[in-house]
Amino acid sequence: MLIHETETYRIIGAAMEVHKTLGCGFTEKVYQDALEKEFLLQGIPYVRECSMQVSYKNEMLTSTFAPDYVCYDNIIVELKAVEELSGMHESQAINYAHVADMKVALLINFGTESLEHKRLYNPQGTK
Repeated sequence: MLIHETETYRIIGAAMEVHKTLGCGFTEKVYQDALEKEFLLQGIPYVRECSMQVSYKNEMLTSTFAPDYVCYDNIIVELKAVEELSGMHESQAINYAHVADMKVALLINFGTESLEHKRLYNPQGTK
């Protein structure tokens, strides 16, 4: 059984709808805007680009990061519009989940003819 299975399927379905409508070839920001509209249409709860702090050796750093979305209060959603996903993209999404104490991150790529998505798992997460 997958963690947050129903929620991740709904998020991926919304991304598929955006990709079906727009296709590939736009910037990440265009897909981010369109996905926000689709989340609203489908009633998927989200926060867009919320600022999160990083802890280093039990001290909070002044630098922050902002995942594209946090959905359902417990799923990091990171968007890309690239020709090919790399290990660095996966590491970014996993690191975001780790710092946010979440178990699941979705990496979604709109930059290819068929939508790509990867469900990544952070075993240290509690949410």
